[in-house]
Amino acid sequence: MSAATPLPDSQPAPRTDSLTQSRDYSRFEVWAPLARTATIRIDGAEHEMTPEAGGWFTLPGIAARPGQRYAYRLDAAEQWVPDPRSLSQPDGVHADSEVVDPSALPRTPWAGKDIRGGVIYEMHVGTFTPGPGGSGGTFDSAIERLDHLADLGVDAIEVMPVASFPGDRGWGYDGVGLYSTQCSYGGPAAFARFIDAAHERGIAVLLDVVYNHLGPAGNYLGMFGPYFTGAHHTPWGAAVNLDQPGSEEVRAFILGNARQWLVDFGLDGLRLDAVHELQDDSSRHILAELSDAVRAWEGETGRPLVLIAESDRNDPRTVTPTAEGGLGMDMQWADDIHHAVHAWISGERQGYYVDFGSTEVLQRTLTGMFEHAGTFSTFRGTPWGVQVDPASQHYDAHSFVAFFEDHDQVGNRAIGDRVHQLISPEEHAAAAALILLGAATPMLFQGEEWATAVPFAFFTSHDTELGPLVSKGRIEEFAAMGWDSAEVPDPQELSTFTSSFLDWEKVETPASARMLDWYRTLIALRRSEPDLMDPDLSRISVEILEHDGIVLRRGQVAALVSDADHEVRANVPHTEVLAAFGSPADEERIAAGTDGEELALSGPGVIVVRGRA
Repeated sequence: MSAATPLPDSQPAPRTDSLTQSRDYSRFEVWAPLARTATIRIDGAEHEMTPEAGGWFTLPGIAARPGQRYAYRLDAAEQWVPDPRSLSQPDGVHADSEVVDPSALPRTPWAGKDIRGGVIYEMHVGTFTPGPGGSGGTFDSAIERLDHLADLGVDAIEVMPVASFPGDRGWGYDGVGLYSTQCSYGGPAAFARFIDAAHERGIAVLLDVVYNHLGPAGNYLGMFGPYFTGAHHTPWGAAVNLDQPGSEEVRAFILGNARQWLVDFGLDGLRLDAVHELQDDSSRHILAELSDAVRAWEGETGRPLVLIAESDRNDPRTVTPTAEGGLGMDMQWADDIHHAVHAWISGERQGYYVDFGSTEVLQRTLTGMFEHAGTFSTFRGTPWGVQVDPASQHYDAHSFVAFFEDHDQVGNRAIGDRVHQLISPEEHAAAAALILLGAATPMLFQGEEWATAVPFAFFTSHDTELGPLVSKGRIEEFAAMGWDSAEVPDPQELSTFTSSFLDWEKVETPASARMLDWYRTLIALRRSEPDLMDPDLSRISVEILEHDGIVLRRGQVAALVSDADHEVRANVPHTEVLAAFGSPADEERIAAGTDGEELALSGPGVIVVRGRA
């Protein structure tokens, strides 16, 4: 490519119409301010494009038709590259793009759903169902299991990233085609069918999107424009350009992507990956701009739309409205709740669990969402976080997402083993009760509800150059943590992927069926007991009992978890829901102390009762 014309310090306003109306999918156009000329190849025929203001190139007089294949060549370069805003890459991230018009995809009317406080279910499409001959699942095969989620009581599915990535298997966080849908999952038409099928069952669909970086293979954005900047750095290298020259169109690129998913595809929300790496020193943070745009799209679509942030900052400003100086997210993940429950139940204390594990920490996180709230973090070596205000008028308990398992907390273990495999079924049931009867918006990870024995490993399908580097890095990472390198599965091996397929044939085995029934019971209780859906942070309390037992109170509802070796009792004057793990004798002692009506029993040591006023 010939030398690029430098970008001026002051850029014109972006020409994209991402905030006001849907993209015109009949137009061939591309933003390439680093190029002097641009050529498009459509089904083999080449056309010179017309330069326009702001670094855009268009193709007047030729309309884009669904199914056409096309690619771009910039200046005198020999390489043809896909469209940065391609919706489909049928032959992979290095090949030609395919024209798709989402308005032509089937759509069933859907009024939307408020999912704050509801139950979210995190799903990885490729492993949620197995495919033939060792291939992964697809959106169409996932549709076949949606009745299971409806029966479970799930309110929303959170789909792990589907942006096109290299190869046919991976977690999706190395995606490079942010507007496109991974072809091995079925592409955009299959995704639309999945969304439609979920909506028909009353289930909202959220999508995990990654705006903080792109993967290393198939990332051609830097050839087109200043999508990245060396002014900021991230764990993946140069940061996405949100505040340097040319950033106006980069920000519009992100907003346009969000609009495509929420408006054009009819999704109900986005989960934003690691927003603390969206490094933005501009006067208006990209998250605040996105939040305000989504509020406008709610009015346009007549549906509630939700933004969920994964943030490492432990800062309630993330879920504070933009009008009050916040970033305007509807919810944020509360990792500290996971750490507190996990460390308390499992006994693990290494790494970032070092400050967790006691009942006192469990008490603080279940009531205040964060353990590190201006306090010293041993793992980080510095004070961390900001305290949540229980009297805040700008956010509440439903503004935080809690979970016992998720893709990170399982998949980033050396062998991808499930957390519930480390503990007894009674302890698993108790941990589930703390999450599903707790105050935050609960989230489950696929297969957790029936205590699946299959791992969720880290898997990739990179090329012969990048793949060995990923495998080597994975071994070195866990060797530094004391793991035997022989135990760490090679992410490039097909068997690492196929071993992570959910074992649906095991759902009806006695142990799995019992756990599944327990999860259904807890979710039904959450819906039926008004106190369990109360988002008021001031109406949450945790009492620490002897021998490390606790009682979690939600208004007039209490959830009790006890040490299996000791007798514990709860004396709550009104309605109470108790979850305890221990021996049958412990159950009898706990039940005898409640003077209540038994609601549910799930295996030895787990009991739920409602006390009398």
